[in-house]
Amino acid sequence: MSATIETAPRRTVIEVRDLKKAYGDLVVLSKVDVDIAEGEVVAIIGPSGAGKSTLLRCLNKLEDVTEGHVLVDGVDLVAKGTNLDHVRQHIGMVFQHFNLFPHKTVLENVMMAPLTLRKGSRDEIRARALSLLDRVGLADKAEARPAQLSGGQKQRVAIARALCMQPSIMLFDEATSALDPEMVGEVLAVMRQLADEGMTMVLVTHEMGFAREVADRILFMADSIITEEGTPEEIFGNPQRERTRDFLAKVL
Repeated sequence: MSATIETAPRRTVIEVRDLKKAYGDLVVLSKVDVDIAEGEVVAIIGPSGAGKSTLLRCLNKLEDVTEGHVLVDGVDLVAKGTNLDHVRQHIGMVFQHFNLFPHKTVLENVMMAPLTLRKGSRDEIRARALSLLDRVGLADKAEARPAQLSGGQKQRVAIARALCMQPSIMLFDEATSALDPEMVGEVLAVMRQLADEGMTMVLVTHEMGFAREVADRILFMADSIITEEGTPEEIFGNPQRERTRDFLAKVL
């Protein structure tokens, strides 16, 4: 009889506790609790207005937290005196819109943040940026300006720019929703590669097929809370809550 090999539990890198976010009387997040492990890919799905993007933005405190705590590698982002800039150096974020500097080349856009924060010598950062552009299939666009690129190419540059900071966590906020349908695949291919390489990823997405294929865990959000979570097989194959079933019936 062969021995059973037990794998050690993965280290928790993000802890969210009793998280509330409100704009005046409008509650966007209500008592959210979630843990995310190192190397885990977590997809957040749900209807518009559920609080998905707000939750993601709270993970690097781009949104002020009304109540509760967000810990990244044990550091509470909500605690007074926390050096947010230091924590954010380890968290890459890719937004729906690319936010590239139009007057700079692709290579300059990718190099800018690590140069500013002195994350290596200029030669080291340039070599890293060129390697990342090659990785996302844009080595030949290093000297191009953003205006010369398609939407899909711009988003791949944005991913390379985030990766040039050598983050341990990547956040994707509807990274493909502003793209033409034929450009979505090229961006998802890069995200899939990151997942395969073990990057810790949290993504808000409307791409249900991608979430089902790549994510380790699905969080379904509605009405400002996480109403259901589980593996892709559980959520897509056998959702337990009526709200989840109703949503999936409309989008699948």
